Amino acid sequence: MADTQEQPKPEISTSDKPTISFSIWPPSQRTRDAVTNRLVETLSSPSVLSKRYGTLPEAEAAATAKLIEEEAFAAASSTAASDDDGIEILQGYSKEISKRMLETVKARAGGTGEGHVAESVSEGHVAEEESVTGSN
Repeated sequence: MADTQEQPKPEISTSDKPTISFSIWPPSQRTRDAVTNRLVETLSSPSVLSKRYGTLPEAEAAATAKLIEEEAFAAASSTAASDDDGIEILQGYSKEISKRMLETVKARAGGTGEGHVAESVSEGHVAEEESVTGSN
């Protein structure tokens, strides 16, 4: 049999351990592009929202979605704190997108009727936030 002497393992001090930092803000450009593409789909395809306010032509939806995402990103970024992991900022970003999307379709449709669709969009937004943050 082979010699099985155990060699002492070097001790690692806590100062040598790497610190792990987790932050979800700011989102990558790929994520922002995915958000914009989803907005285009929402604004230009039949949905609960479009039944109430109508759909936008694809080109108009693309320009509108880009503007909504950029404004929401700028608004959320202005509230960013350096010691934050980004959860609250991401939630603010999501809320800004929902708010601006709803304002846009209402303004385009002449501001008619807020009730049912606003509640549906708001409830859907809350459910989306809960799935993102893992809260119940």
